[in-house]
Amino acid sequence: MIKMLNRSPRVVSILGAVLLAACTGAAQAAPYVMYKDPYCGCCTEWVEHARAGLAQKIESRDESRMDLLKARLGVPSDLVSCHTAVIGGYVIEGHVPARDIARLLEQRPKGVKGLAVAGMPLGSPGMEAGGRVQPYQVIAFGDAGRRVFSSYPAK
Repeated sequence: MIKMLNRSPRVVSILGAVLLAACTGAAQAAPYVMYKDPYCGCCTEWVEHARAGLAQKIESRDESRMDLLKARLGVPSDLVSCHTAVIGGYVIEGHVPARDIARLLEQRPKGVKGLAVAGMPLGSPGMEAGGRVQPYQVIAFGDAGRRVFSSYPAK
């Protein structure tokens, strides 16, 4: 096998392409998972919103040490909310609307590790409160720094 690889750069290229395709397929097939405190109710509402908006199964897992999970996943401390999801290889922190997640998955901007809605703004997905809405922003974060991905004004 080694002799064959040394003689044929084309074989090496084809093998590399096959391995890359397999890895890409595995990343796309990775399950969508939302981690939440076992006693949180708004997280359940958000995951239902995300499942419907993304038309994907999202597994919900109870996690008693959310602080450690968020730190391990690289969620900036000033962008922390109540639940954290891993969707399509991205970290989704808090009450991010499904349409923003879908846009992230479609565009896959370089240097973005995830999206976050800091805190728990009223009117965001999972935080509906009888028509009351607070303004909030969806922040993209990662190696490229931070930027506003979407803004939602008060109504």
